[in-house]
Amino acid sequence: MILLQPSYFPNIASLVAQLQGEVRLEVCDNFQKQTYRNRCYIATDQGRQMLGIPILHRKEGSERQKTAEVQVDQSSRWASLHWKSLQAAYRSSPYFEFYEDELAPFFEQPSDSLLEICLASHRLLCELLDIPFEENKTTQYQTPLELESQTEIKDMRFLVNAKKKIQFQPPVYPQVFSDRHGFIKNASGLDLLFNEGPNARSYLLSCPWLKADTVIPPESGNDRTSFGHRSSARAF
Repeated sequence: MILLQPSYFPNIASLVAQLQGEVRLEVCDNFQKQTYRNRCYIATDQGRQMLGIPILHRKEGSERQKTAEVQVDQSSRWASLHWKSLQAAYRSSPYFEFYEDELAPFFEQPSDSLLEICLASHRLLCELLDIPFEENKTTQYQTPLELESQTEIKDMRFLVNAKKKIQFQPPVYPQVFSDRHGFIKNASGLDLLFNEGPNARSYLLSCPWLKADTVIPPESGNDRTSFGHRSSARAF
């Protein structure tokens, strides 16, 4: 059993982990900042760019918020901006037009629930990649320590932490702007889909498997960000 955190259009590492066994999705956790719950990364003409979903935060002093309770700030028109960013970055990729009509509706009327957005984007991406997706969800939260004795469960929830770098060296595949920026690894699965198309599933199966102890210190970088306009709601 692979225990994974739902994320927004999951990256390559999360998709590879998903293929390592039956998956259970963690939906009983507290929301944390700086994670892939509300962001993904794509490869653009300017390099690695973050697409972030701005969320509405509770007032200071409130109890910690469950991820399932987090609401999205729709006033920023984030979904429209994300779709425009994808069009600009991948219009010239080999397979963007092939999948465009299936992806566009997702960005037209997104849910107000961050968790539902994560699940919907994950489900859609898996469908287009032709890999299994079953919404087998947790019913209560267990800490990593509590899971240590359950050897049948491989806890891969750490993959949702956007600030943790992992020991993962996937094979290189062609990217639109690799001549300018080199290969940008572990981007969203959308990047793989637009560049590899029907070969994307075979690529994921060729990647090295991940272990539960592969975290190494993060490295600094200059990521471009697309959250939408500034508002009282902050995105992390």
